[in-house]
Amino acid sequence: MIRKLCFIAALLVTCAASAQDDDVEKFLGALNFRTGDIALPEAGATLRLTPAFRWLGAEDSEKVLTQLWGNPPGSDALGMLVPNGASLTDESSWAVIVTYSDDGHVEDEEASSIDYDEMLTEMQEATRDGNAAREKAGYGSVQLVGWAQKPHYDAAAKKIYWAKRLKFSGAAVDTLNYDIRVLGREGYLSLNAVANIGALPVVEKDMQGVIAMTEFDAGRRYADFNESTDKLAGYGLAALVGGAVAAKAGLFAKLGALLIAGKKFIVLIFIGLAALAKRIFGGKKDPAG
Repeated sequence: MIRKLCFIAALLVTCAASAQDDDVEKFLGALNFRTGDIALPEAGATLRLTPAFRWLGAEDSEKVLTQLWGNPPGSDALGMLVPNGASLTDESSWAVIVTYSDDGHVEDEEASSIDYDEMLTEMQEATRDGNAAREKAGYGSVQLVGWAQKPHYDAAAKKIYWAKRLKFSGAAVDTLNYDIRVLGREGYLSLNAVANIGALPVVEKDMQGVIAMTEFDAGRRYADFNESTDKLAGYGLAALVGGAVAAKAGLFAKLGALLIAGKKFIVLIFIGLAALAKRIFGGKKDPAG
C-alpha cells in the first residue's frame, strides 16, 4: 500500500512538472522575437542587431520580467536584447535591459578628470552604509567587490561602459553587472546586463557588440545639441557611473542591479546613494533651476 501511495505521489509530481514545462514552452512560444534594425522612437535611436542577438519589445519584455522572472511590474524598459543560443529559462541565461532617460544633455567635459578608483571607494562605502536599510526592507545585504571592468569613455562615440562585481548575501557566486550609457542630444540610452561573474569573458565580448550596434538617429545625436533650446541634465559622466540623479526634481535615481537567480530577475534597490552623489556633485546646483 505504501509503495502504491509513493508511486502515485511521484506520478503527481512528474505530471505537475510536465504541465509547468508545457506552460513555460507555451509562454516562450508566444513571445515576438525580432531581428535586424530595431527603431526606438521614444529615444530617437536605432539598434542594428547582429546575428548574436534577438529583440523583445516593451510589452514582451515586461511579460518576461514579471511573469517569467518574478520581477515587480513597471520596469519602463523599451525592450531587451536576448543573446542567441540560450533559452530565457536557463540558469546561465542573461539579457540586456534597454531604457531611455530624457533628463537632458549630459556634458562630458569632466571625462578626463574623473578618478574612478576614488569613486569606487565612495561607492563601496555608500553600499555598506545602505545595507542596514536594505536588510530592513527584506532585500538582504550586498557588497560592491570592485570593478569587473573599469569605466571607459569613448569620447568620439559618446559612449561610456563599465562593469561591477557584486556579492549578494546568500548567493553562491558573485554577480556581474555590466552597464553601457550612450549619450544623445536630449538624454541617454541605458543598457544593463547581469550574469554570474564567471560569464564575464562572454558578456564582455557580446556587450562590445551591443555598444557598436547602438546609435542615436540624425537630429538626436550628441553633436545635435542646441544650447539655446535644449536642456542640460545638470550632472555629468561621474553621476552616470556612480548613480545618476534626477537633479531638477531633487531626487536620486535608484542604483539597481538585476540579478539572475533561480531563473528570476530580483530587483535590489541600493539605498544610501544620496551621500555618494553629494560627494560627486559637491553641492552643484541644477542649471535648469
